[in-house]
Amino acid sequence: MANPIEIPHNERQSMLAAGEDILECYRVLRNTNDNIVGEVLRDQGTFYEWNHYPEGDVYDRENGSQYFYHAHPTELREGEHGHFHTFLRKRRMPPDARPVPYDGDVAWPAGDDALSHLIGISMDPKGYPISLFTTNRWVTGETWYAARDVCAMLDLYAIDHARPSWPVNRWITGMLRLFRRDIIALIHERDKTVKAWQKKHPHTDVYEDRSLEITSRRKVSVEARMAELIEFRQSSVAQLA
Repeated sequence: MANPIEIPHNERQSMLAAGEDILECYRVLRNTNDNIVGEVLRDQGTFYEWNHYPEGDVYDRENGSQYFYHAHPTELREGEHGHFHTFLRKRRMPPDARPVPYDGDVAWPAGDDALSHLIGISMDPKGYPISLFTTNRWVTGETWYAARDVCAMLDLYAIDHARPSWPVNRWITGMLRLFRRDIIALIHERDKTVKAWQKKHPHTDVYEDRSLEITSRRKVSVEARMAELIEFRQSSVAQLA
């Protein structure tokens, strides 16, 4: 994250509010020995690798926002129980957002079905986030938008309803606010990775190349980020006293 002093006051306040929401979700879940992952898997039956949870994904139609949770085989994701994928659908995208030019053989979702992957959130076996990551297009079957357009979508993401779990919906919305700066950096790194890969493999469809899956990744800690923000707020208040 940038030095807190370089972040506009309103953005810092938004980050703090998001972090407080996240910590409140943890608090109420811990009161019943629950966690974010346990909530999203509640009443879903046997947990199978690769399947989407909850079944049918979570979709806020008003906000065009979507997410699901799933897991890869443990040998492919060391230290991870599973991860969330977050998306914004066409109905809520900025009106000037356009897919990048593409002349490959794979049909991308178009029209009202177009969607953009925003960020992935890796979770540890205890049900807490450990990293953020971006992926290549084939991983999520998305419509590919340039980093500039995807970054403009971040503030539009919100899951603002109670089902299937109000704490999870509130938590995942908060994660995109608290780590907004990190996500923007990861999305730009994603595009640089894809561009470099295409230059190195000029005769392949880079968006469908199974050799390129994770395009950027960064470790995160809710507690550490909140400590940074709170320390800055306290020092600012002390300087004004």
